[in-house]
Amino acid sequence: MTERSRFRVLVYSDDRDVRNTVMAALGTRPHPDLPEVEFVECATEPVVWQHLDDARRRPDLVVLDGESTPVGGLGVARQMKDEVFQAPPVLVLTGRPQDAWLATWSRADAAVSHPIDPLRLAEVFVDLARSVLQPG
Repeated sequence: MTERSRFRVLVYSDDRDVRNTVMAALGTRPHPDLPEVEFVECATEPVVWQHLDDARRRPDLVVLDGESTPVGGLGVARQMKDEVFQAPPVLVLTGRPQDAWLATWSRADAAVSHPIDPLRLAEVFVDLARSVLQPG
C-alpha cells in the first residue's frame, strides 16, 4: 500500500439516513492497512459534479445511491465513467439484489443492495480501496 494520510470518499444520496448508514458502516478506519477515511457528503447531483470536476477536491472513491431522486446514482455512475478522465472507482447501492444488472449497465466497479449490510459494504469498500492504493 502507498503511504497516505487520508482517503477521500464521496457519499451521494438524497437520503441523510442512507449517507449516515454508509459512513457508520465504514467508519473512519474500515481496515488497519487503509488510511483514515475522509467523507464528503453530497445530497444533490450538482454537488457531486463540483467535486468530480475539481482535481483538488476529487474523491479517491465514490459511493452512489441508486435510489436517490431526482437523479439516481446509477445514472451518475454511467455519466461519470463516460465523462470523467480517470474516474475514481464507484460503488453503487442498488434497490435490491436483483438490480445487479443495473450496476453493470452503470459501469460501477461494485454494488451492494439495500437494505445495507454493514459487513458486506465494508468488505466491498475495502477491496475497492485497495485497488486504488496498490500500485500497478
